[in-house]
Amino acid sequence: MTTTVSPPELSRFSRAAPFWLSLGLVPIAWIGALNGGWTVFLLPICTWYLFSLVDAALGMEDANPDPNSDADLSWYKLITIIWAPVQAITLFSIMWYAVRADHLAGWEVFFLIANMGIISGTIGITYAHELMHQKPKLERWMGDILMAMALYSHFRSEHMLVHHRYVATPRDPVTARYNEGFHTFFPRVLHQCFTSAWNAEKAMLARRDKPVWDLKNPFWRYGALQLGFLILSFLIAGWIGVLLFVAQAFIAIWQLELVNYVEHYGLTRKHLGDGKYEHVLPRHSWNSAHKASNWLLINLQRHSDHHYKPDRRFPLLQTYDKDEAPQLPYGYPVMTMLAMIPPVWRRYMNPRVRQWRKTYYPEIEDWTPYKTATNPLPR
Repeated sequence: MTTTVSPPELSRFSRAAPFWLSLGLVPIAWIGALNGGWTVFLLPICTWYLFSLVDAALGMEDANPDPNSDADLSWYKLITIIWAPVQAITLFSIMWYAVRADHLAGWEVFFLIANMGIISGTIGITYAHELMHQKPKLERWMGDILMAMALYSHFRSEHMLVHHRYVATPRDPVTARYNEGFHTFFPRVLHQCFTSAWNAEKAMLARRDKPVWDLKNPFWRYGALQLGFLILSFLIAGWIGVLLFVAQAFIAIWQLELVNYVEHYGLTRKHLGDGKYEHVLPRHSWNSAHKASNWLLINLQRHSDHHYKPDRRFPLLQTYDKDEAPQLPYGYPVMTMLAMIPPVWRRYMNPRVRQWRKTYYPEIEDWTPYKTATNPLPR
């Protein structure tokens, strides 16, 4: 049974403060840069292992705010808005320092920049995801800047125009198929997401009688922002800087797609015939109410509600019990680690997918077209 958070309580900084824990990753990154050695591993230890342990200690957060609350959400909005300059300053200052520091070996410099990839993927892209769903231009620009730092700007077009519309159908590239291992999913998604994003923007421009090269195409902005960051990397550290920037971007993308893989693995919407599918419901995303990792990921794990009501800001997202949405056994830090070991992943998740089918769709006898994504494409 969930409890309700009142608007006055939700408005307090004390309630928003745990979502500011991401700022603690900045000094941890600098500890690695200033000291080198084993300290370069502190950041992944904290983001993956420490938060997993704290999740186990603190358990679940089952309190739900009133989704129609008139609470002041300024403290929640602020952490997402300021993150783009915080991340950019941290990334490029550490890059500048690391390539000039006499006490750092080559492998230490690489791991320091890899740490920044963890920050860009775990925090930056998660915050960008929140920002791209908002209406104010400032927030959407901050989201674009964060995605450009991961060299994955087209994610906004794919996510907003394709993923949310076609999730859990054969037309959605990032709905991981049953028995599809992550190492097969990842290269498929890299190709299909870019193509689907480009085609979605092209179709939108065509509906306005504009050519694909029109300046209204956001791919111009995506390219300019990404090129700007690559040039800045070159000015700071030459071609080594460009290589390091690309490396951290790849690690950020890897983490994003790991999360995408976890969020919808094996879940499909029922085909109603003639290319029609049921509406998106909480049951079509894996839900996780683990408290600490939801602090770090600004409630991204309440993903069932995000797809059910995409316009809700993260502090208002609802959690669901097992009767309404399928539940992950652990938070994302543990689940993404499991996803990188396909046999272990299948041992944990395939029985849960099969139980999900029995629970919500006992009338479906042949799951083959759902598992292979061979059902008709949605109209």
